[in-house]
Amino acid sequence: MAGIMLVTAVVSFCPLYKLFRVDTSVLLGKVMSKTMMGILGLIFLAVAVGGSYASYFFSKKFFLEDYNEMNQSYKQALFFTGQENRSEAISNYTELVTRYFAFQTKYQSYHPYVISHDENFDTDLEKVSDIIAALEKEVMTGDLKAAHVNLEQVRPVFQDILKRNGFSLLAVYLVDFHDTMEKIIEAADAKDSNLVLEMYPVVNEKLVAVEEVANDAEIQAIRQNLEQLVSIAKSGNTETLPVKAAELKSSFVKVYLKRG
Repeated sequence: MAGIMLVTAVVSFCPLYKLFRVDTSVLLGKVMSKTMMGILGLIFLAVAVGGSYASYFFSKKFFLEDYNEMNQSYKQALFFTGQENRSEAISNYTELVTRYFAFQTKYQSYHPYVISHDENFDTDLEKVSDIIAALEKEVMTGDLKAAHVNLEQVRPVFQDILKRNGFSLLAVYLVDFHDTMEKIIEAADAKDSNLVLEMYPVVNEKLVAVEEVANDAEIQAIRQNLEQLVSIAKSGNTETLPVKAAELKSSFVKVYLKRG
């Protein structure tokens, strides 16, 4: 629809206007000035460039969010098979099967721009699907140690996908950290010290994963703000929690926009 409107604007002719004998040129003048054409051209260019960047940015972000949701189940299944905890291994493996199926179904039929040039993407998804499906018997009733070793084969496949398509592991972990960070910020904004302290172990775990990939001054600023937020919660000074939460978010955004 936008394309049709653009063409009719450029050629100054609309079949519908002709059909209904409508002439808007009498309102705007028969000839549009070059200045006006230039302004409209710049506006069109700005919208096109801005829209393209926004589409790329958000489709990349949503892909990472979907990946992290699925990957969380994978990490849990990997952990509990390694611990030979049958009940937890079965529970998390079952969840992994469900989430991976949803992930694969979505991204085999829809390739956002960020992965659109990856010729091996669909093949790799099938490879991971085969690995996961083949583990059912081992997880349910068989050798959990063997299941753990076989499940490890999934990790390098996805690491290769992420690297091929320009994702850094830092970006993956930043998105993963962001989701839990937002929850502790909500608790701080509500001036709920107990909830801030309750959320801290999970948020800390996600930040540790970020720090293992990169731990420069910008990452350390996130850590400092997080620890200060927890310190304020422990002190019971609830009035300053929202201020420190805003500083935590600001330090994260600074890193994410530059390196996420």
